[in-house]
Parts: sequence; structure tokens; C-alpha cells
Amino acid sequence: MPASGTVIEKNAALAEHPELVNKDPYGEGWLIKVKVSDPSELNMLYDAEGYRKLIGDK
Repeated sequence: MPASGTVIEKNAALAEHPELVNKDPYGEGWLIKVKVSDPSELNMLYDAEGYRKLIGDK
């Protein structure tokens, strides 16, 4: 994981509907819920737009 923490929930719906990961990754296709140990670690992560800028047209 990109930040330290504890997995507190897994998306059980994915066992029956794994296609949700691709169809709705920001909604019903979520993978896990994490209780983050050190919230300051999240400051080092990129959002989608920041990552696009980082990788350019690769």
C-alpha cells in the first residue's frame, strides 16, 4: 500500500462481480477500506491529474 495502515474492510461484492473494478472503480468497484496509521503519508500521493502530469504521454 502507498501508506501504512490496517485493512478494515474488503469489498465482498467483488467475489461475485469482479468486473466492477473496471466498470466503476470510484464507486461500487472499490477494493479495500484502510485505517491509515500516519495521515501525513497521504500528502505524498498523487491524484489522477497529478499522476497524468507526472507520466506525460507515455
